[in-house]
Amino acid sequence: MALYTIADLHLSHGVEKPMDIFGGRWQGYMDKIEKNWLAVVQPGDTVVIGGDISWGIDFAEAREDFLFLGGLPGRKIILKGNHDLWWNTVRKMNAFLAENGIENVEFLFNNCFFYGNTALCGTRGWFFEEDFKESHDEKIFRRELLRLETSLKAAQQQTPAETICFLHYPPIYANFRCDEIIGLMQGYGVSRCVYGHLHSDSLRYAVEGRHCGIEFTLVSGDHVDFAPVLLKK
Repeated sequence: MALYTIADLHLSHGVEKPMDIFGGRWQGYMDKIEKNWLAVVQPGDTVVIGGDISWGIDFAEAREDFLFLGGLPGRKIILKGNHDLWWNTVRKMNAFLAENGIENVEFLFNNCFFYGNTALCGTRGWFFEEDFKESHDEKIFRRELLRLETSLKAAQQQTPAETICFLHYPPIYANFRCDEIIGLMQGYGVSRCVYGHLHSDSLRYAVEGRHCGIEFTLVSGDHVDFAPVLLKK
């Protein structure tokens, strides 16, 4: 058994919105995802996917992407990204999976999962460039904080040996630092934060390594050349 992670797959099997037009590592990216996944992930492994799963705007458009994911080996735990417009209530998403015979996908949303005695927590987060001039944006951010704390609290009920936090948006980027999210992670003993969202030119400002007592790791698809990143065995 092994625990892997990757974010920002941006699958488009059911819609005409592939990322190949951006060239570079995006060229042939869906073939890379499949090839790299099959090279390392075994049926008993777990892969946490940090958002931006599919370009589909609803279940119908995202169906082919989920069938693709379901056909790959391993248990997949998914959190929401900013482009996941297909996202719905957990009840409806689970019903969609059941209707399509997909049994190896689960959703990280107001809950937590475990890999052995390691807690897997997280939420989407919010824009690193947002200064909350609009009250709507601050409400969304506060809601994300509540979701993150709900996830972290759920983990503490089982006294984990380690807690890993998965976010779509980076809580630390260039000279920006989201003190509220970082403070929650520190308060609940998070040892590692894994995030995505950053692409192309923004990658140069990504923050990785140990900061604020937490190990930060960026795993957006093009950053890791669409290869699942091993977190632990």
